[in-house]
Amino acid sequence: MDEARIDLARVRARAHYERFHLAVRRPANWLELIRYCMVGASGYVVNLAVFWLVEHRLSYPIAFTLAFVAAASGNFVLNRRFTFRIDHGKPHHQYARFVAVSAAALGFDLAVLALLVEVIGLTTLPSAAIAILLATPVSFFGNKLWSFR
Repeated sequence: MDEARIDLARVRARAHYERFHLAVRRPANWLELIRYCMVGASGYVVNLAVFWLVEHRLSYPIAFTLAFVAAASGNFVLNRRFTFRIDHGKPHHQYARFVAVSAAALGFDLAVLALLVEVIGLTTLPSAAIAILLATPVSFFGNKLWSFR
């Protein structure tokens, strides 16, 4: 029985590998990633701008949360229409999934940032740049495969 489970796991792993390999070779997927990064850059600017505007009047966690929600909301609309070109499904369900993926990517981003600054000893700006680069594929695949499938 254990060998049957192992064989099934191997078959599934091979199927996932082949699907990934095919997806990586499609130029349309790379164009989606480029559009996703463009939207992400605009969201980064919105996030910083909103945070800068409200941080003087609110506590840091509340200001950060408002900035995150503003950026995520804008990014959702742009990713739905521009990046993935979705016109099906229920937008509020997709939005909930998008926010969940964004929050998970943010957690990953913050963990990488802390590792680079606290453990490796890099300064914050290069660490943030590296963390963002590493978190982008996590959020891209999460949104492509779950939020906007």
